[in-house]
Amino acid sequence: MNVTPHDLGDAQELLQRVRKETNAKQRDRYRCVLLALNGKTEPEIRDCTGRSRGFVQRWVYAYRDGGIEAVVARRPPGRQPKLTAQQQSDLAGRLRCPNAPRRGVDIQALLADEFGVTYSLRGAVLLLHRLGLEPLKPRPVNPKKNPDDEAAWKEGAPFLSRPSKNNTPTER
Repeated sequence: MNVTPHDLGDAQELLQRVRKETNAKQRDRYRCVLLALNGKTEPEIRDCTGRSRGFVQRWVYAYRDGGIEAVVARRPPGRQPKLTAQQQSDLAGRLRCPNAPRRGVDIQALLADEFGVTYSLRGAVLLLHRLGLEPLKPRPVNPKKNPDDEAAWKEGAPFLSRPSKNNTPTER
């Protein structure tokens, strides 16, 4: 592949990045460009890196068009949040009040009524987690539970199964 360096120190910079990079895929991107700068052809680069033709061409051409920084993969932007940062801070302030709703379905209704957005139950709970809040959870122990009654019931409860009278032999 016929690629010329953008700057005089690009080959040395790429070599340093190859040595320091812990992400194998990113390291192979740098290696592809470095091998192309050293005069290797596309099939030779594929053999050295074990990557596909499209991978090699994509990243060598990215270097050709934009320099070393173009070889770094960018994360896709993802979906836009339903609530703006200001709306999220308003919601967090409202939910920190002592009598604020704490159940997931109540949070869903609040989001629909006040902000005009629909969230699934799981989405509403995840939003609470992102805001540093927790939804209402069931109590781990019933406050009406009496330990004495529980112990008496356990003593008087019939066995669910009785031991067998005939033992099965384990060996013949």
